[in-house]
Amino acid sequence: MTAPAMAGSAHLRMGIARLLLAAVLFACLAGNALAQTPPTPRIGVVTMGPGDIFWERFGHDAIVVDDPAQPGPVSYNFGFFDLQEDGFAQRFAKGEMRYLLVALPLEEDLAYYREVGRGASLQWLDLEPAQARRLAADLAENARPENARYRYDYYTDNCATRVRDALDRALDGRLRRQLEGRSSGDTYRSESLRLAAPAPLMWLGFDIAIGPFGDRALTRWEQGFLPRRLADDLRKVTRADGRPLVAAEIELLPQGQTAEPVEQALPLWPWLLVGASLALLVLGLGRRYPRTLAGLVGGFWLLCGLLGAVLALSWAFTEHRALWANRNLLLMNPLCLLLLPGAWALLRGRLPSPRFRALLLAVAVLAALACLPLWLQAVPQRNGHWIALLLPLHLAFARLWSRPVRA
Repeated sequence: MTAPAMAGSAHLRMGIARLLLAAVLFACLAGNALAQTPPTPRIGVVTMGPGDIFWERFGHDAIVVDDPAQPGPVSYNFGFFDLQEDGFAQRFAKGEMRYLLVALPLEEDLAYYREVGRGASLQWLDLEPAQARRLAADLAENARPENARYRYDYYTDNCATRVRDALDRALDGRLRRQLEGRSSGDTYRSESLRLAAPAPLMWLGFDIAIGPFGDRALTRWEQGFLPRRLADDLRKVTRADGRPLVAAEIELLPQGQTAEPVEQALPLWPWLLVGASLALLVLGLGRRYPRTLAGLVGGFWLLCGLLGAVLALSWAFTEHRALWANRNLLLMNPLCLLLLPGAWALLRGRLPSPRFRALLLAVAVLAALACLPLWLQAVPQRNGHWIALLLPLHLAFARLWSRPVRA
């Protein structure tokens, strides 16, 4: 082989060697890059059915992160609170409750629901890898002790809205955009009464206490304060490429306790019939058995006055916005407490004072103001059934005792 041929062969071999070395280096760098890329976690939402305790009636949910690098799925649960915490009762009364996010193994989180017979279903979400990793990192940061607590609100910032908002951030606002413009016509009141229906006292408390805040039609986004409503809507949400957000859904636990009740209409006529019947009974008793009636009406005024005082104090001194500006104050008036001395006088067979008669007439007039047409109210309140029940009674009492008695 000639010298030029030998030189050319050497250059060829050197070029091949350099290419091989570059390929090896590229493979090593690619391998290191792949090794440094964190694994993609699966993200899911677990929805728990309602329970028998009053704070369990609305159900519950949590975000599940199944990271291949971890021993098992982790539940990020925003529904924890501490009854033994200093000042818990005072903050509860003032509407300044503090809940916290707790991260715990999914099986450990489900143990309580399995024990009490509350169902649970899991929706696995089809997120982009970057979205899933970002959401997992944000939840881990949020669960740190210094970040875990948050100011709780029953309707606008609860355990379900925290799940909803975390998912929306991961989806760059896509969840809210798809739910904000839709509405089923339900309200905070209708949803609260529906879920409280199996517990009559809870139903009664909600219906009396919720003011006009609770009577505005909700968007589906706002209705996500309920875990089951959020789960229903997640099934209808789509990704940017048109694929469904929910990739799979499985039942983890069967619902052993009473399932969520369906909404039932609240007819007005039974309330009006009872109110009118009681008013006629009052007029009859007042003429034949005035002292007996005075004893009964004293209890009625005491109950109305105490309920009205609670509503007024809640409006003036707490952050329970759902209770503010409650029109039931016109029907369950704190002024009724000032009528109690007059009831005592009537019970003893004495004539009521002019001050008592004026106050009784004022209570009846204020109760009648609750009948202002809805179109005259800036923020209507759906309390027509309470008007139908209580207004006839106030008018009957005024008819009996508000006029001067001849000597």
